[in-house]
Amino acid sequence: MWMPFSSAARTAVMSRKVILLLAVLGMVLVYGGAAEAQGGFAAVTVTPGTGGAKTYSVSIQILLLMTVLSLLPAALIMMTSFTRVIIVLAILRQALGTAQTPSNQILIGLSLFLSIFIMAPVFEQSYDTGLKPYLDDQMAAEQALENAASPFRRFMLDQTRQADLLMFTRISGRSSLPSRDEVPFSLLLPAFVTSELKTAFQIGFLIFLPFLVIDLVVASVLMAMGMMMLSPMIISLPFKLMLFVLVDGWSLIMGTLASSFYM
Repeated sequence: MWMPFSSAARTAVMSRKVILLLAVLGMVLVYGGAAEAQGGFAAVTVTPGTGGAKTYSVSIQILLLMTVLSLLPAALIMMTSFTRVIIVLAILRQALGTAQTPSNQILIGLSLFLSIFIMAPVFEQSYDTGLKPYLDDQMAAEQALENAASPFRRFMLDQTRQADLLMFTRISGRSSLPSRDEVPFSLLLPAFVTSELKTAFQIGFLIFLPFLVIDLVVASVLMAMGMMMLSPMIISLPFKLMLFVLVDGWSLIMGTLASSFYM
């Protein structure tokens, strides 16, 4: 029988990587703002190393890690594909007219694991270039954090509209940006989220249209038959569910969302 994973050990390793990289997401937020404001974490340096590297005390590292844990939910929403996925699924549920089915817990869980699937290449690259060398004591903390943030920066830039990035650049008072790799996180984060919201609502609009047509047809038929007291939603719901099942709707939605990030 074919198995979706090669072994249980591989699944466990991937889970540990995801947990570690979620912590990196929060640290990237702190690093992006702090490095821009004061040029790094010079206040917590204890020993200068060769080549300009800096070593931090264990107590400071633990303090920083515990601090960024509170930023993980915001990092998960702002720096990954989660925003687009959860909005599209919420619009889909509204279009079907199934009230709380699927429930919020199911939609959030589905969005979370689909986001992990979509972000897996980014997680792997961030782990291999930044987190793993740091855990193996082969790289300083600041350099490791910068290397771990680079894959997320590239992913976010690829999904960000140029118009949104220029808008926030203009609002911030900057005339222009030197290059793509020098876009600060203070500009990239809001531009990325704005682009994700636009894309999510565009996909949601296209998903909503066929179900809206069914609602209009059912409402017109009921009006023609003089059934004013019968809710069109009750009659149209079975037809919308039948349409969604016949076209294999869940596979289409999941496939479209996943492929929309790597087209």
